[in-house]
Amino acid sequence: MHALESSEAMAFFLAIGILLAAARLLGEVARRLNQPVVVGELLAGVLLGPTLLGAYAPRAMGFLFPRTGPCAVALDGLSQLSVVLFLLVAGMEVDLSAVWRQGRSVISVSIAGIVVPFGLGFIAVWWAPHHFGIQGHIDRLVFALFFATALSISSLPVIAKTLMDLDLYRSDMGMTVIAAAIFNDVVGWIVFAVLAGMIGASSFNRFSIVHIVALTTGFSLAILVLGRWVFDYVLYLLENRIHWPGAILSFAFVVTLIGAAGMQWIGIHPIFGSFLVGVAIGDSPHLREKTRKAIEEFVSFVFAPLFFAGIGLKVNFAAHFDLALTVFVVVIASIGKVLGCGLGARLSGTSWPESWAIGFGMNSRGAMQIILGVFALHHGIIHERMFVALVTMAIVTSMTSGIAIKRLVTFRRPYRFIEHLARQSFLSALQARDRREAIRELAEAASSASGLNSRCIESEVLKREEAMPTGISNGIAVPHARLDGLARPVVCLGISREGIDFDASDGEPARIIFLILTPKKDDAAQLELILDIMTTLKDRALREKLLAAADYDELVEAIRGAGSASRP
Repeated sequence: MHALESSEAMAFFLAIGILLAAARLLGEVARRLNQPVVVGELLAGVLLGPTLLGAYAPRAMGFLFPRTGPCAVALDGLSQLSVVLFLLVAGMEVDLSAVWRQGRSVISVSIAGIVVPFGLGFIAVWWAPHHFGIQGHIDRLVFALFFATALSISSLPVIAKTLMDLDLYRSDMGMTVIAAAIFNDVVGWIVFAVLAGMIGASSFNRFSIVHIVALTTGFSLAILVLGRWVFDYVLYLLENRIHWPGAILSFAFVVTLIGAAGMQWIGIHPIFGSFLVGVAIGDSPHLREKTRKAIEEFVSFVFAPLFFAGIGLKVNFAAHFDLALTVFVVVIASIGKVLGCGLGARLSGTSWPESWAIGFGMNSRGAMQIILGVFALHHGIIHERMFVALVTMAIVTSMTSGIAIKRLVTFRRPYRFIEHLARQSFLSALQARDRREAIRELAEAASSASGLNSRCIESEVLKREEAMPTGISNGIAVPHARLDGLARPVVCLGISREGIDFDASDGEPARIIFLILTPKKDDAAQLELILDIMTTLKDRALREKLLAAADYDELVEAIRGAGSASRP
């Protein structure tokens, strides 16, 4: 068995250390500039790859990141492991039941968001192949299918992060975007899996395309049906009988690697197997938000940076940058996704501003687009110029979607939650012990303020809560619903001294709980009220004052004081 020699092992460890340090450093810089972290991680690879280091210090690059030999194989293996684990995290973000709970709007946005960009991309390649520089050995049908698939897939992790940064993740609009992206991703990865089988991406090549499709379908159903039940039971045992925090992490990694190996054996890219395992594990109620966060951070801070920085080592971005091709790809990708999803949202009855906001939210391609590009480049479907164009498109769409959403959802004078919080709607000491009891107490207060039946209010809010928990962070929760028969927004506020679990991402119990009711036909009210709550309560000192407020007058004085200090 060949092993790394001493100098090779030294170079391998040094390469990983330098690559990870640069990726994390530039990723943090990108985050502080309110840009996707993946942008900084990619830039780290560009600086250490042939674009910069290879141009000015080729021997140093050759020593750290050789193209051939044992070190190159080891780095490639680490890269494959990294992307497999990253797709586990992406799959864990998926809640398939949320697609059906959201109803017509999600289905409309999802289907239009797949069909329109897929059709536009396929037609563009088929009728104008010269614009894409298709080389003679590349099959035009395979290239067209790949490009159409690439335009159809969104990036669920980037979309979720964008909505979280805008404090819209728990809103109805945010839930529509997330659910549509889930459906979009699942369909897109299935198409990708079939495409991978068509071009014989597996080194085994033991099955025909018909057998590959049949085995992939059977394997997927086994994981998503039987696997979900088995994983849920095992997680229950680990949570209740094994007091070792790493048990769930180890189990998740083991079944992920087995799932990836199974897909590789079939002849499909292993990342599809890890994605399916992530979906099955993430669906378990025994996977607590805190545990989910631990897995996500472990992968996102170690393995994901190594993979995305490693992309920059593959291609000279300066030498292969084609401005005309890049602009063409960015424009056609954005038009297809924004137009398709925007029109799909509008057909479901959403207002024009919110429809376009949904379209731009779905336009984020990010990591998923880049992973597809790496696959296509590795197997000779695309050339370096197209790869650079696709990576650039992923970065541009991810950077611009948040800006567009922010402009579209603040198109008029925003609502202020304090203007809709009546005296009888403030409960300074909730008696509730869980979220259902808390919602019941607040619903009774909302009934007095709105004149609506408290049980109807409670039912609608609980239905929304079951679709996606409304715990945010910093001890705040915002259960809400949009109701018929409501003339104006109603805001209730309850304070819980003990704290109530609303399944927030930071694991903190909610002590400041807002109940927000808005008219069914007013698309903007809910978004703006949640934004105002999150903006106002970012100040820790103000949150402490709210918790200490003995009555409505003290509450209003604290909030208005903070508002006058922070707003012109």
